[in-house]
Order: sequence, then structure tokens, then C-alpha cells
Amino acid sequence: MDHIANFGASGYALTELQLFRNSNHRRLAAALANCPVIGLAQDEQLAEGQNARLYIVLRGALLVAAGNRDGIPEGGNSKVLPGESIGEQAVLDDASNLAAMTALVPSELLVIDADLVWQLIDEHNEVARNLLRLLSFRIRAANALLRRRQKVGEFYRQLSMNDGLTGLYNRGWLDDMLPRMVATAQRGLAPLSLVMIDLDHFKLFNDTHGHLAGDDALRAAAGVINAALRPSDFAVRFGGEEMLVILPDTDSHRAMMVAERLCARMRLATVFDHAGLPRPHLTASFGVASLAPTMDETALMAAADAALYRAKQTGRDRVSL
Repeated sequence: MDHIANFGASGYALTELQLFRNSNHRRLAAALANCPVIGLAQDEQLAEGQNARLYIVLRGALLVAAGNRDGIPEGGNSKVLPGESIGEQAVLDDASNLAAMTALVPSELLVIDADLVWQLIDEHNEVARNLLRLLSFRIRAANALLRRRQKVGEFYRQLSMNDGLTGLYNRGWLDDMLPRMVATAQRGLAPLSLVMIDLDHFKLFNDTHGHLAGDDALRAAAGVINAALRPSDFAVRFGGEEMLVILPDTDSHRAMMVAERLCARMRLATVFDHAGLPRPHLTASFGVASLAPTMDETALMAAADAALYRAKQTGRDRVSL
């Protein structure tokens, strides 16, 4: 980092600097005359002192790392181009700039100490207005970036809660949400039912038709389940060929009706229909359980699992309560 000159002898015009637009340039030039202009080589990092300073890029470009005090949120970097400045927030906070600032190309920077920045704000209304506009723009840009990240984060969170093969919710979602649903139902004295589903003889299906056809069968079963449910119901791939349906505000009688409907529709599911090959048969067993006053989510799951076991033991392709 080289001290090239003072601003008064640098030859740069104030009219090209955003912070000083529409201001009294003659008075400003006198105030800034002794401010140093420093040079940075390409890829050279600006060495920061303990005192807050404002930097204005006169030539070249700076890359400012994320997480500094100037409106650039964590995870995002910013370019500072000729005429633009960095360090305003540090001056306002009376704290040194903590972010790494690196020259992308050979650059020259005007350096203004914090005391002089405050003097310019006090004595030049246009400088104060320009600074407010600049900070407002940075806040809006930072907020927009944060909103985009929140949307991306929610997108990936949703992906992490869904089974990649069937599109149903996965076990992680179930472990998170079922205890909440049970607690809500218990507090409100509302009914809540589960339907546990197991595709019949799925290992034999895979052995006969291959694992790709097995994946098709799981997707077909998920499609049957999704098509038969209300918007308020939830379908989960519990693991392997087991699936689970959560039915809020549904008592055991209505849950049995839903399970019987699913059982009948499953028999009609088309897994694949290649010419010259018989369409593979797909059935499932269903276990239904409804929440009792003393139950928690573990007991409710155990009851649905026991009902599913009875359905399988008594012949499969049926519903047990």
C-alpha cells in the first residue's frame, strides 16, 4: 500500500464521487485537500487501523468481504467501483472496519478520517443527504438479499423434509411434526387418526420385476394416497415400502372409511403397462389407529403398527382397526 498524494494534488474531480454530488465543491475541495490518496496493487488487501475511516474508490475496484459494518450481509461479497465509497457504517458506529477489502485491480483510494466525515455531515447538507440515500440503498439491497436467501433456505428445508422418490413427507418431517399434531389434538380435545400402510409382498415384487419397477410401484402407491386425501391430511413415506397417513380432525370411523377407499384404489393402481406384459398386481395392508386421551405419539404409532400387523396376519389387502 503506497501513499500516492494528498487529494488536493491528485487531479481527481469531486463531481465524480457519489457522496459529494450536488454539494459545494469549492468548500469541499478545501476540506479534503490534505486527505491522503493511497494505492493498492492487484490482490493487495487494505491494511486497516484501529480508527474508523471512509474510503472512496478513485480508480480501480475493491472487493469487500461479507459480514462487515456497511450493510453487506454474511455470505455475500460486494464490489466497490470508482466514485463509490465504503466505511460509512463504521464511521457512524465509531468502530474500525472489520471486513477484508481487497483490490481487484490496481486501485487508488481517498481516505477520510471519521472526524472529518462528521464535520462534512455537519457543514454540508448535501453530503448528509447523499449519505442517507446511500445507506438506505444498502439496507434495501441487504434486505432483498436476505429475503432471497430465506426463500432458498425454505426451498431446501422443504426438500430435506420430502422423500426424493415418492414426493411424500419423510421420516424426519414425521418425527418433527407428529408430536406437535398430537399435542394440539390433545389440548383441543380433537380427534386425530393414523393409517399405516405396507405394500404387500414388496420384496417378491422387486425380485420378480426388478428394483426400477419397485420404484415405480412406490411412486404409484404414493400417487394413489395423495389423490385420495384432503388438503388438511398428510402422507409420509415411513421407510422402505411402508407409508403413513395422518388424518387431523378425523375419528376412527371416518379413518376406516379413508383406509377402505385407499385399499380399493390401490388394487387398481397401474405400476407399468408395457405391451405384451401382464400388468403387475399391487395391493397393500392398512392399520388404523385413533388418538386416545392418554396416548402420546409413540403410543399412537404403536397402535397403528399393531393394527397393520393384524391386517397382514389375516390375509393382507385389507384394513384393520
